[in-house]
Amino acid sequence: MNTPHSTPLLAPVNTIKPGFAATAADFFPAVLAGLIAVLISYAGPMLLILQAAQSAKLTTAQTSSWIWAISIGSGLVGVWMSWRHKIPVICAWNTPGAALLVTGLATVPYHQAIGAYLVAAAAIWLIGITGIFEKLMAKIPKSLCAAMLAGILFRFGVDVFANASSDVAGAPWLVTAMFVAYLIFKRRSARYAIVLTLLCGVLLWSVLGWGDSNQGQSIAVQLGLTMPAWTAPEFSLSAIISLGLPLALLCLTGQQVPGVAVMRAAGYDQAPTSKLVSATGFVSILLAPFGSHGVNLAAITAAICTGPEAHQQPEKRWVAGIACGGFYLLIGSFAGSLTALFLHLPHALVTTVAGLALLGAIQNGLVNAMQEASEREAALITFIVTASNISLLGLGSACWGIVLGVISYYLLRVKSKVTSK
Repeated sequence: MNTPHSTPLLAPVNTIKPGFAATAADFFPAVLAGLIAVLISYAGPMLLILQAAQSAKLTTAQTSSWIWAISIGSGLVGVWMSWRHKIPVICAWNTPGAALLVTGLATVPYHQAIGAYLVAAAAIWLIGITGIFEKLMAKIPKSLCAAMLAGILFRFGVDVFANASSDVAGAPWLVTAMFVAYLIFKRRSARYAIVLTLLCGVLLWSVLGWGDSNQGQSIAVQLGLTMPAWTAPEFSLSAIISLGLPLALLCLTGQQVPGVAVMRAAGYDQAPTSKLVSATGFVSILLAPFGSHGVNLAAITAAICTGPEAHQQPEKRWVAGIACGGFYLLIGSFAGSLTALFLHLPHALVTTVAGLALLGAIQNGLVNAMQEASEREAALITFIVTASNISLLGLGSACWGIVLGVISYYLLRVKSKVTSK
């Protein structure tokens, strides 16, 4: 029996320093969360990059450089900011912006698009370092921003079911099977649904040949480091207005704002918002000539790394940010091989996975757009104009959607005030 002054036979548990194995086991969920976030990014949003590159008729080197730039940019900001501030900072590329570029790059020369990327990145950086991020967002109703986002992504959801009438052999069966698989996976595990759906589609394509327009041609993918390709920017007023400004607005409203909201919802209220936004803008400026259309805070994938799934203790979840950034750097370094692999995937498979991955974003956009009764009509106008995919005076539908939406909002607001008097 031990007296108060005797030495205990066993030291208290909290005085035993954990070894490497214990530490690794403790942080394994955080590392796994980071890996899942990266896989989801490449399984869904990255496919929009390939669609945009194909519509712009970019070379393989330019497409690989684009993927390299956004991957390295997301990794650098995520690793540095997570380490510096000891919070899980999850970054990604501008997904709504990539959706915009699917049609935008088809009419804008690539050199001018690079110039528009630089202008958009500079705008984000200035907004971050000046600290006016929150003030600027207050000028545009959130419902209109949500409606614009939903309008841009709407066509990708429609494309999922449009592929069911494809003339390519087996494409309707591939789409049907992937859709059913998605519902089953989503019911059992929403976190892994998109990745598992992609793997299911790839398996059906490789085994049964469904949706294969290459008539069974063999795929030769060589693993090697990617060499980024520099593109000299050319500044065009029409490109800046039609691409640059919408990219900046979509980045702020569709990515940065939700990204900050996810962090705050997870309890990271003291996150240095302005510093995070300015860091993504600065990296985007550096990487724009290599094809990066914008790096920003993630929202959907950030929820994986900022919640209890990453770690039960919030103060240790910053490891998930380090892991996520590290995987971005690793996979991005082999972007050329990744691009060659994905370019061989059937069109029906790519568009189906991309559309299913964006269903949640479309749903949230529509819900947030119609949340305020007094703003619903203006939000509906924004959504319809944006979804119409019109192009007028060199300006895309996203620009016209937010312009007409804001005009409608303020005119209807004035009318309602007069009527109430």
